[in-house]
Amino acid sequence: MLTGCGETRYLLRYDKPAEEKVWPSLPDKPRFRYVGQLVGESNLSAVDDGGAGAAIGRFFKALVGLGDGPDNVRNLLRPQSGTVDAAGRIIVTDAGRQALFVFDQKLGTMNIWRGATDDFNFVSPVGVTTAKNGDVLVADSELRRVVRLDSEGNPKGTFGFEDLERPTGLAIDAKSGRIFVADTGEHNIKVYSDKGKLVQVIGQIGTKQGEFNAPTHLSFVGDRLYVTDTFNARVQLFDSNGKFIRAVGSRGLYLGNLVRPKGVTADSLGNIYIVESFHDYLLVYDKNSRFLLPIGGSGSGIGKFYLPAGVWSDPQNRIYVADMYNGRVAVFQYLYGPGQEGALGVTPTSESFASRQEEK
Repeated sequence: MLTGCGETRYLLRYDKPAEEKVWPSLPDKPRFRYVGQLVGESNLSAVDDGGAGAAIGRFFKALVGLGDGPDNVRNLLRPQSGTVDAAGRIIVTDAGRQALFVFDQKLGTMNIWRGATDDFNFVSPVGVTTAKNGDVLVADSELRRVVRLDSEGNPKGTFGFEDLERPTGLAIDAKSGRIFVADTGEHNIKVYSDKGKLVQVIGQIGTKQGEFNAPTHLSFVGDRLYVTDTFNARVQLFDSNGKFIRAVGSRGLYLGNLVRPKGVTADSLGNIYIVESFHDYLLVYDKNSRFLLPIGGSGSGIGKFYLPAGVWSDPQNRIYVADMYNGRVAVFQYLYGPGQEGALGVTPTSESFASRQEEK
């Protein structure tokens, strides 16, 4: 059977709607387009050769427990955060599945990595990033350490267990190789060398500039570190040495204010993206921290979220949102042209959260 039939090939496709969805809505000039969503094995579709190859593929798919039944489908459950590596693979942490999902569109594959070390598996993976050599680093909040895997998901070691109380966010400075870890339990950011040695601690508990109250998600884009200071309802920006630059967002009742921010990232033109998890929005700010527009609102439909967590970007300025309780990653494309210099060209809104809730 194996020698007489060809191997079934698969394509990895985004689940996307028949009609295009954009933000802002027409007649305003669109600045974001909905690309689709990633949910897991459901994104894989066989290239049907019309022969026994497809049948044997289905046979072995069932043999290893990848059938179509709800108990067997390998789909996201509670995605937390993610990254896109140099090969274009989308790597997503899932605390519900206690694993990493690795989507490879070029190869048409989806793999699940569960092993944190040779002795134990992941328990609550949250932050994830990649090093220059292709290693994948994962912050597991329950294991209280950062796990290092090679590019194929094989364990290479851990660090931080002696220093970290509850590691969540994770980011790396590509230039220096220094690794930044948000320690939510100790209200600071710990900085490690590429070899896993603690070299710096940024901040302490408090409300002043450079202080934190339960920091969670991190992102390092360009030469700036973005820190979600969750219980202080703001995002703080630092340079690569940990020097405070400015804060983005503030607590309030209006759309554009923050209540429980989580994921944060930026695109190549400096626009800043913050997940407002309490009200289920992705909020977009320009490079000068001015609020521009929201995407989302509570729900399960296209462009809606239910307790979203992380957000990340790729070199093509695609924006990925871990829509946690909808069990998916929503993907958006930032639309821009030459000479825009990162400006979205939309009018900021001061509409209140309360009025939006009343509409729903």
